Amino acid sequence: MIYVKWTFWILLIVIVGGFLHYTLPQRDIVRIVNTEVRRVDVNENSWFWAQTDVGNDPTTVNRDVRFIETIRPNGKPRVYRNEDTGWGWPPYFKLDSSNLQAEASDLISNRDAPRWVALRHYGWRNEFLSIFPNAVGVRQVDGPDTRLIPWLNISILVFLTLIILVIWRMLAQFRERSIDPFVADAGEAWDRVDGYADRKRDRFRRWLNTWKKK
Repeated sequence: MIYVKWTFWILLIVIVGGFLHYTLPQRDIVRIVNTEVRRVDVNENSWFWAQTDVGNDPTTVNRDVRFIETIRPNGKPRVYRNEDTGWGWPPYFKLDSSNLQAEASDLISNRDAPRWVALRHYGWRNEFLSIFPNAVGVRQVDGPDTRLIPWLNISILVFLTLIILVIWRMLAQFRERSIDPFVADAGEAWDRVDGYADRKRDRFRRWLNTWKKK
């Protein structure tokens, strides 16, 4: 049972950690080199795409998607999609993908005169599954070595930790007040029944012994 218990907790931690890593905002320092609109067919990987712009048909599979192409300080490319999240999940309530595309286009630079930006996004990049992180904000920074402290993520994680501790304490109190006394009463009742059965067995054996003497 100990292996089942550890397997359960490891799977739970992996699932919750993966969910938080995908959903919580992250910031990358990059240099924007291009912005464009591509025609995309969303099929098997539809879970990793948001939706069409608010006001358009959300059921369409083939649609135009905005992309922001960037270069990281180490010279490797990083491509982001730029889609509205609307009122769905994750709850970024992003309705201004057109404005973000314009801001990103205005920050395009080359390697000779780089303009570094902090691009906020959520999601993962996977070339095999053709999924891209979704950009939700951009702002210019002083340089590629700018230190970014994820205050929002820290606040969210602290808040979630407090909620978990409160729920854990409530469950512990419920167990102490309701479950443990019930288990104790049930144990005492079982002991009484077991003791009564033992006495009955002893009486029956003594009765049998009286017949043996005759």
